[in-house]
Amino acid sequence: MHFHDAIVRPPDEEYTLGLTSSGEGRPDVAKALLQHAAYCQALRDCGVTLHEMPAEKGCPDGTFVEDTALIAARVTIVARPGAESRRGEVSSVAALLTRLRGNLKVIEAPGTLDAGDVCQVDEHFFIGHTARTNEDGAAQLRAILSRHAYTSSILDLRAQKKFLHLKSGISYLGERRFVGAPELRRVCGIEKGEFLEVADHESYAANCIVVNGRVLIAAGYPAMADMLSARGYRTEPLDMSEFRKMDGGLSCLSLRF
Repeated sequence: MHFHDAIVRPPDEEYTLGLTSSGEGRPDVAKALLQHAAYCQALRDCGVTLHEMPAEKGCPDGTFVEDTALIAARVTIVARPGAESRRGEVSSVAALLTRLRGNLKVIEAPGTLDAGDVCQVDEHFFIGHTARTNEDGAAQLRAILSRHAYTSSILDLRAQKKFLHLKSGISYLGERRFVGAPELRRVCGIEKGEFLEVADHESYAANCIVVNGRVLIAAGYPAMADMLSARGYRTEPLDMSEFRKMDGGLSCLSLRF
């Protein structure tokens, strides 16, 4: 898929107050801002036009814009984050998406959906049922996708405590090639195509994004980088240390369309 646009939002000065289970300590906000700027420049270098939203007070997790919406070619869906403290992030993103994409579909209570739990594989969507995306939210999303001629499958990931979101542990590279944790291959039922298994000590690197011929990857994971390079991918490593501390990955930082 070729991306023309992306929505991004920098970390707020209250970023350290966000949700995390990483146990890696408090992030350095100044360093996070520099890393976010480098991420934005990498997207620009890939030919993507950025829609840069301002940081939003009271939304320390707001930089992780991916969770607020799902954008597919034929439909745009506003999510309803599973963490109540994150629901204030949605309205400003929805307002921007209304201007950019037109009519939006909405996940409604009692459903919850973090879009980081959704992995698009061409015309099919894997939907993770997790601590953040409940059964009702997953069912609502599946119904919306079906009405727009997409197929989907709901995966129960609640026993996979290592991964906050589905895309924390798996990415789709296109052309029936995946990269991710081996246990997610089994959960997703991926039998066709190639699955590049990421070693447990490099599991964070499984969250990567393909953007117009390049693969943006987290820096510091040489086995992952070598595996992709050996298959002809042009990789660009980015320092993600201050986002890893808050359970965030590369895909979390933008809404690409």
